[in-house]
Order: sequence, then structure tokens, then C-alpha cells
Amino acid sequence: MTTSHPGSAALDGMYSHLIEAEDEQHRRTDVEVSQVRFPPRMSGPGPYRLATICLATLCAILLISIIAVAAQGEETSGKNRPQGGGVSSEPQKQTQDVNVTALTGNISALMLEKKQMRVQIDELLVKLATIMATKAPEVIKPTEAAIVCPVEWLLFNSSCYLISRLSRSWPESQSYCESRGAHLAIIHSAEEQTFLWDLLPRGHWNAFWFGITDEQTEDQWKWVDGSPLVGGFWEVGEPNNHINEDCGYMIKTRVLSRVAVRSWYDAPCSMPLPYICEKEMGAGGSTAIPH
Repeated sequence: MTTSHPGSAALDGMYSHLIEAEDEQHRRTDVEVSQVRFPPRMSGPGPYRLATICLATLCAILLISIIAVAAQGEETSGKNRPQGGGVSSEPQKQTQDVNVTALTGNISALMLEKKQMRVQIDELLVKLATIMATKAPEVIKPTEAAIVCPVEWLLFNSSCYLISRLSRSWPESQSYCESRGAHLAIIHSAEEQTFLWDLLPRGHWNAFWFGITDEQTEDQWKWVDGSPLVGGFWEVGEPNNHINEDCGYMIKTRVLSRVAVRSWYDAPCSMPLPYICEKEMGAGGSTAIPH
């Protein structure tokens, strides 16, 4: 059993109405123009009837299209309409709940981390304040703070040093240093030795006098201020007093394997060599060296 569509019944009624109206119009026209003679009618439907049929067909197509569009719109709106009277669907609601929960958790974690960092900063500030309160102020000697070395002299700790470009015997070198308010260098530490050795130029056998001698008593090396040598930075096999060698010098050659703390030799004091002067800075600008 087939069920007629409401639109089809309406279409049939419209079509029947149009046909009846057209027949009634023809009857009226025939009565009114009965006195007029027309040429014989051609077989088949007349032009008005064809026009009416076409118009009815177009109306039917339009009506069907309207019904189809309306039905499709109703179906689409039914699919898109949230269930439960405008409330979001259950899967979508669950997703939103999960996102909100995650964001809430992140915010809580950030706030906790901020609180912990604030505590750590406060602890560090307390420690810093304690250190600053208990730390003894650094004592700076006025003479050290005001040390200014003469031109071509270089500062290390509280002394100024001059690397000579001229060659003299050991006694002449000491006399020249004394004339400048200084003395041949007295070296007490590996740091001082390395500082001076780094200042020396490299060469085939670049040798420089410094302030040590055993001229008074063999093998009893003393500094120019009369203090005894303790340790030293002798090369292996030195000092050896090979040819009456009573004065000390250091070398710096092109051999890169040589090091500062193994660079002392002894030589005859009359040998002309460059030298290293040391000017110990004090309240008066220098410290007198006993003769």
C-alpha cells in the first residue's frame, strides 16, 4: 500500500483547479464570440491549454523543491541540535571537563612552584645577610692600593720589576739596580718566578741575571739582601760550579718543553748578561737594600 505525500495531493488539486478554470473560460469565450467566425481549430490541445499545463508543471516542481529543502533543513537541524534541550552532548561535555581539570591542575602546580621559589629566595637572602654581617672587611694596605710603577717597570704583588735590554756583569747589574732604588730580583715563590719568566723573550739562549750568589761561601747561596736561599728553581744538574760559577741567572729558550720552575743556572759573575731589577714599594717608594 502506497502513501500519498501531502505535497502530491496539493499538487493534484491545484492542477485540477487550473484545468476547470481554463474550461470555464473557454465556455465563456465561446458564448461571447458566438457571432464571430474563426477558422477551423487545429487538432490537439490549444496554445492556452499548453501554457496552462506548463505553468502547472513549473508550480509543481517549485512546490516539490520547497518541500525537499524544508525536509532537508529539518533533518540537518535535528542532527545538529544538542540533546537534552540545548545542553552540549555528553562526549563534548566530558572533553571540556577534562580540559578544565588539566588547566586547574597546571595552575595549582605553578602556584606551588612559585611559593617554593619564594621560600628559597627568602632563605638565600637570609644567608647573604648573615655572611655580609659576619665577614670581616678586607684589609687593604695603603701602600699597595697606591702603588704606581715607573715607566717600563711592571707590577707584581707589591714590587715593580724591570727587564733590562742591556748586558752587564752581575756586580754591575746590581749597582745599576741600586742606582734606581732597586736591586737584582729576589724570587720567593713559584708564582713570582713564573711571572718574571713569562716576561722574558724567547731566544737561542736568553739569559738574565737575578739577585743570588754564593761568592762568599761556595754552595751557600744567598740573596742580595743577605737572606739564605731556600729551595730554588734550578735546572736538573745545576748549580754545578763548572768554571768558578758564583752567580745565578735564568734562561728562556726556543725549546717549548722548558718550564719556568726549572730555569736557573750558575755562571761566572763577570759574564755580561741582561738582568732583572726589583723595586720593592713601601711608604717611601722603595725599601733600602743593605750592602
